[in-house]
Amino acid sequence: MADQRLTQVQRQELKLSPQQIQLMKLLQLPLIELEQRIKEEIEANPALEDNMGDEENERTSDEGENLDDNGYDEGDRDDNGENDDYNDNDEPGINKEDEFDFNDYLPDEDEYDYAYKLQAHNHSADDEEYQAPIVHEESFQDYLIQQLGYQNLTEDEEIIGEVIIGNLDDNGYLSRPVANLVDDLLFTMNIETTEEEVRKVLKVVQHLDPPGIGATDLQECLLIQLERLQEENPYNDYSLCITVIKECFEEFTKKHYDKIAKKTGSSNRQLKAALDEILKLNPKPGDSSTSGAKNSHYITPDFFIYIKDGMLELSLDGRNNPDLKVNKQYVKMLEDFSKSRESRSMQEAATFVRQKIDSAKWFIDAIRQRQHTLYITMKAIMDMQQEYFLTGDDTKLKPMILKDIAEKVGLDISTISRVANSKYVQTPYGTFLLKTFFSEGITNEEGEEVSTREIKKILTDCVEDEDKAKPLTDEELMLVLKEKGYPIARRTVAKYREQLGIPVARLRKEL
Repeated sequence: MADQRLTQVQRQELKLSPQQIQLMKLLQLPLIELEQRIKEEIEANPALEDNMGDEENERTSDEGENLDDNGYDEGDRDDNGENDDYNDNDEPGINKEDEFDFNDYLPDEDEYDYAYKLQAHNHSADDEEYQAPIVHEESFQDYLIQQLGYQNLTEDEEIIGEVIIGNLDDNGYLSRPVANLVDDLLFTMNIETTEEEVRKVLKVVQHLDPPGIGATDLQECLLIQLERLQEENPYNDYSLCITVIKECFEEFTKKHYDKIAKKTGSSNRQLKAALDEILKLNPKPGDSSTSGAKNSHYITPDFFIYIKDGMLELSLDGRNNPDLKVNKQYVKMLEDFSKSRESRSMQEAATFVRQKIDSAKWFIDAIRQRQHTLYITMKAIMDMQQEYFLTGDDTKLKPMILKDIAEKVGLDISTISRVANSKYVQTPYGTFLLKTFFSEGITNEEGEEVSTREIKKILTDCVEDEDKAKPLTDEELMLVLKEKGYPIARRTVAKYREQLGIPVARLRKEL
């Protein structure tokens, strides 16, 4: 005990404040998730209001054109051009004095309508309000179950069929073993059955549309479709196609056409005709909807780049800039509490209200900083890749890494990464994830630094233009790239080819 003593140690630590953590979380949210996060915050904090209310659906990307070069709405500046609610030297919404003054929370008279306002009301009573209709789409399983109801099945068989359909994966395959389905039916449906009975119903499911549904693997899926074609078109001969899939499936997947021709005794012309028919089949029948179209996945871009008079223009989707403000009733309550500090209950109520108002301010500031960060980051990318955005030519992309943009905008690399990995930009040439514009660079024979994306584009062109009867090997592709002035190793060619999803030369071979 005599050796114990107290000592003081001074050290520096870097800690993120709750507000900084909140900003980082908001920054990486896609637009749809941001809207949901704002709704949750409004529900959790009664001191925070969405001033737009039901008008939020009327916002368009045009509102982003009101942003200045720093990504702030011009209406958010005071007379001196300063940002009203954000001080670079202070954390957002934090009073550095231990004691607080109620007057700090009270706006001047008649300022309630635009306190902490983030955008202008650019709407007229004559504006037409458009509401998208609600569309009900029948699921793929519903479509199959509906067909199943037209089959001549017993009640138990129909339940077995529904269980089989419910176990189909997204591609339409039955990957669950039949023995497990027998157990499922016994324990969940109280139906005692056998594997033979389940396989019998499975055959019925496999005769439903689209052809190939309910197969246990790709080989069976293709065979089901070929047998259906033979039934529906008896005057066409699909026997060679069926033989190739049934007896030469391994050689077919590896494109060993010489072995297939020898095994089936067919000529190159006959084999090519059979392969053309096989390639028309659908390897993933579960991807098809009732209308025959594939399910659509919609992307909501955060940024829009336009070309006007030969110049690039950048705007943000208006939903990145919600019209949030502090609830006037809470401000009024705080004003009332400031006049009556005697009772303890009043002081506790005042503390509660102050905390809610602080939280609302912090959230509003975080949303504004998010908007600012998104804008300056995309602006820096657009400026650096100006030639690409003007032409749409992949070969015009310059080598660019996260560090380059971080240094331009004065932010941390991790912040740029959060923006690049989750945000999309709509350009005249398509909609792209920001991270696709980042790539390493190599030096060509002329000493110029070129983007790896430029090399991948040239590699793709070489593969598209090759003789499909004698596709180029990685060694040959390396020599072609070297002739074009891009000296890269064969292993690098193989790496780029794999990243592009291009198979090896043997699998690209066609008759």
